Amino acid sequence: MESNLSVRETLTTEYVGVSESDSVLGAVRLMRHERAGCVLVVRGSEAVGIMTEWDVLGLVEEEADPATTTVGDVMSSPVLSIEADRSVTDAADMMARENIRNLVVEDEDDVLGVLTQRDVIAVTGSFQGAANATGEPVSSGPAAEPEGEVGQTLLTNGNGNDEFSTQGVCEACGSLTDSLQDANGQLVCPDCRRL
Repeated sequence: MESNLSVRETLTTEYVGVSESDSVLGAVRLMRHERAGCVLVVRGSEAVGIMTEWDVLGLVEEEADPATTTVGDVMSSPVLSIEADRSVTDAADMMARENIRNLVVEDEDDVLGVLTQRDVIAVTGSFQGAANATGEPVSSGPAAEPEGEVGQTLLTNGNGNDEFSTQGVCEACGSLTDSLQDANGQLVCPDCRRL
């Protein structure tokens, strides 16, 4: 992964903002129009929450009416943020550690946008330990060596030491995780293994 690349350089889009009082249906229409996987819930210039595709799926599962349910009822809060001058590696590590796919990018007191898992993948090519459609680990570059345990990729770190990584993108839900394991021929996160 490009450790010198900053979050500011990686950020490709500004955020799509909504209010806590907006309906989920209105926010979903905006998400589709803007081709966004999430909307940032703002109060003035402060980010107070985020509504993602997963939050909407939870609403569907509960059979609630998106036209009468407010964004404030389903949003995730508080939002996790990262400073714009931090590295992409730091952002990917935070996403994996917190099991999230979006980070709010801030510069001093301003919200610059939302860094998505897709943004990180686009600039880095992949995550270490990510798998292709056949479930085989994908190398992160020419230093990749033979596989270790299922879902792990053996990497040579340049010092002659071998490291294993299980960090990557779940093939079932697409979330970034630091704990991929094989389940029915797919590398999946702990949540998807329970299904």
